[in-house]
Amino acid sequence: MLEELRRRNFADSTIRCYLHGVEHFSRYFRRSPDQLGPDDIRKYQAMLFTKLKLSPNTVTLRLSSLRFFYTHVLKRGWSIAETPYPKKVRHLPGVLSQEEVARLIEAADTPFHRILLMTMYATGARRAEAAHLKVSDIDSKRMVVHIREGKGGKDRDVMLSPKLLEELRIYWRGLRRKPQEWLFPGNRWHTSSQPVTTKVLWSACQIAAERAGLDSRRIHPHTLRHCFATHLLEAVADLRTIQILLGHRDLEVTTVYLHLSQRHLSATASPLDALTFSQQGGHKHSS
Repeated sequence: MLEELRRRNFADSTIRCYLHGVEHFSRYFRRSPDQLGPDDIRKYQAMLFTKLKLSPNTVTLRLSSLRFFYTHVLKRGWSIAETPYPKKVRHLPGVLSQEEVARLIEAADTPFHRILLMTMYATGARRAEAAHLKVSDIDSKRMVVHIREGKGGKDRDVMLSPKLLEELRIYWRGLRRKPQEWLFPGNRWHTSSQPVTTKVLWSACQIAAERAGLDSRRIHPHTLRHCFATHLLEAVADLRTIQILLGHRDLEVTTVYLHLSQRHLSATASPLDALTFSQQGGHKHSS
């Protein structure tokens, strides 16, 4: 299965999720997955909802991993009618105000965590994209950041904030050993030949949120990406530009930020405001 996933150039995160899905399925029945069939898949799907209480989107991902295994590895048939994907649930993402983002960044427990949070918010990069930024991706002449092989293997450029550039230079001067490749090297002293892991970016958000008193908001790296898009929209950037900056394939995905932008919500009046009532306070009852 690993060979088939790599042969199709799947992202590392997708490979991990797919392998985990098939492994969990096999462990649940305590049998090799090639000895299990459609009836077992249906029982497993029901268990994910009833026992593990997983979300529909997570269950869909588990089914996708099994479908890949049975169709591409075992070369067996797969019936969508017998194993339908659950109906997707689309929740509005949580966003912070600009003041709250500033509080979050200022609450970072280390200078390294601070520059990670600042980079994610300033560029709208996904956590894996931010973790894999290279020194050469910071183009101070054109004032852009090159994001390479993002979701779907696509490259894109985003704006390089002058404030971010200044902070990156301060961060660079403070490094013990200047990295040759990765902008954010791994290990405790940031001297590794490998980039920082995405878990570090996750921890940076969690620790800063707790220190800033925002831990009840369920803040994670993608929250900063949502804030980036929403705040751009509130600053009168158009949706098409935001779509390109985020690397969205479909503009419809980007339109979710219309539901989050205070400028767009407050610009539309409620129909109640157009009504005229004969008296204030509603109908008066006679005593």
